[in-house]
Amino acid sequence: MDERETARRVHDGEAWRAFCAALTAAGDVILRDASPDDPLDRAEGFRYLSRLTRLALEKFVEHADPEHPRFYRLSHETAKIGCDNPDSFYQNAEIRGAREYRLRGTRGSVAYLGLGTYYGAYGGSGRSGCSGYLEADDLEIDSDGRFEIALSCDRRPGNWLPMEPDTSMLIVRQNFLDRASEAPATLEIECVGGDPTPAPLSPTRLGTALDDAGRFVLGTASLFADWAEGFAAAPNTLRPMDPKVTGGAHGDPNIFFYMGYWALRPDEALSIELTPPPCEYWNLQLNNHWMESLDYRYHRIHVNKHTAVARPDGSVRIVVAHADPGVDNWLDTAGHARGTLGLRWVKATAHPAPHTQVTKLRDVASKE
Repeated sequence: MDERETARRVHDGEAWRAFCAALTAAGDVILRDASPDDPLDRAEGFRYLSRLTRLALEKFVEHADPEHPRFYRLSHETAKIGCDNPDSFYQNAEIRGAREYRLRGTRGSVAYLGLGTYYGAYGGSGRSGCSGYLEADDLEIDSDGRFEIALSCDRRPGNWLPMEPDTSMLIVRQNFLDRASEAPATLEIECVGGDPTPAPLSPTRLGTALDDAGRFVLGTASLFADWAEGFAAAPNTLRPMDPKVTGGAHGDPNIFFYMGYWALRPDEALSIELTPPPCEYWNLQLNNHWMESLDYRYHRIHVNKHTAVARPDGSVRIVVAHADPGVDNWLDTAGHARGTLGLRWVKATAHPAPHTQVTKLRDVASKE
């Protein structure tokens, strides 16, 4: 679509109507026959769409200028996508493979710092994946904890984060083991050689942004609803995810996932047995059906390498239940009857499969 046509669609309201139509189509995802019709799940589904809409407008309308990139958060406490990690501080910036960028920062003390460049977008028709990745261990960092990274398609000396011609986004993940004692990295990004002053908003830019935002909401809702429906076919199990699938969804290449679905009656509990391998980080978390982490601000819905209580042999039992059974590593369902769950191994030497079993809640303590 040429610029004149895009501008016309904004001027006569067609672009806005198309954006609203995409939101309506996203609403149909929540109403699928395979989606749960429990009042809580249904309400959370539509709240999820409102959150995706907010994120989409932040991403494509407010922060979409690759000449003047700014960090924004595409996942946080009240806006969540695709098994978001409660231990992660996510930052995103819009970039383009045709340009070159300079990222400066301080390392901080957060347990894991990963930076990836990505191409594609949820709801887009092109390829989707990772064009380059660095973690803190890869960086040259000075004695004051400072570093500088070049982002470009062509190799640069020192710290270099590769891009490809269709690269469109930078994602930074900071994983905390203990937020109370760890300091996050601080980061700034700039486009090399760009005009310091952004141009005024153009109808063409807004028209493209509204189209992209609508596709993002519909595409994100559809993608993760498909995943959840697939997991629900084998409830109360965790199965390995194909790294190509998680990579195509802009995952961290250092993470190996097990994902699944939980569904419990009021008198039931799900026990998950695992023996963590040597790794930088791991966690297991509960999500709702829409793959949003449950509200970790007020409920214990995940454990990680630091917080989990292990047995003398290093194994860990995690118990998912509606009420506290009085054992270590209880995860609270926070009023939900069902949802998805995810296990991450980060830079692990192996990816052992967890074992799951549903029992009566009253029997949990006796099985310790």
